[in-house]
Amino acid sequence: MADPELQLVERRIRSFPDFPTPGVLFRDISPVLKDPASFRAAIGLLARHLKATHGGRIDYIAGLDSRGFLFGPSLAQELGLGCVLIRKRGKLPGPTVWASYALEYGKAELEIQKDALEPGQRVVVVDDLLATGGTMHAACELLGRLQAEVLECVSLVELTSLKGREKLAPVPFFSLLQYE
Repeated sequence: MADPELQLVERRIRSFPDFPTPGVLFRDISPVLKDPASFRAAIGLLARHLKATHGGRIDYIAGLDSRGFLFGPSLAQELGLGCVLIRKRGKLPGPTVWASYALEYGKAELEIQKDALEPGQRVVVVDDLLATGGTMHAACELLGRLQAEVLECVSLVELTSLKGREKLAPVPFFSLLQYE
C-alpha cells in the first residue's frame, strides 16, 4: 500500500502539456504550495528520508534558486538546521564563488557566498525538480569549492527520462515522485 502522505503530494502535482514549448509536459508544484497539508507532507517525507539516511550528520540544507528556496528553509527548520542559499549569479552581496552550467538554450551561472560554509561541513542540496541535473551539478561543484561535503541531493519531483540523476553521480540523489 502506498504512503497516504505521498499520495496526497502526488495528487497536487499538475501537468501542463506543451509548456513552455511544444512537446514538453510541465510538472507544476504550485498546488503543493497552495495546500498546507500537502506541503507539510512533502517536507515531512523529505525530512524522514534524510533522518533515516544521514541521522544527525547533516550540518546545513542548501536551497537552490529559485524554487529550492521554497523547500530548503522549511526542510531545514523541520530538521533543526540552518539553510544556505545558492543563487543565480549577481544576486548575493559580498565575496562569492560561482560556477557556469549548460542549459538547453544557453548557459547560466550560480553563486554562493564564500563564507556560507566552513570546510568539512556536511550539506544536503534541495530543489523542487530534477531534470537534466545541470543546476544541482553546478551547486555540488560550488559546495566542493568551499570544501563542504555534499551528502545528498533531494527534490520533490524527478523527470527520469532526462537522466539528471546520472549527472550527479557519485553524489546520491532522492526524489519523492518520479515521472518519465
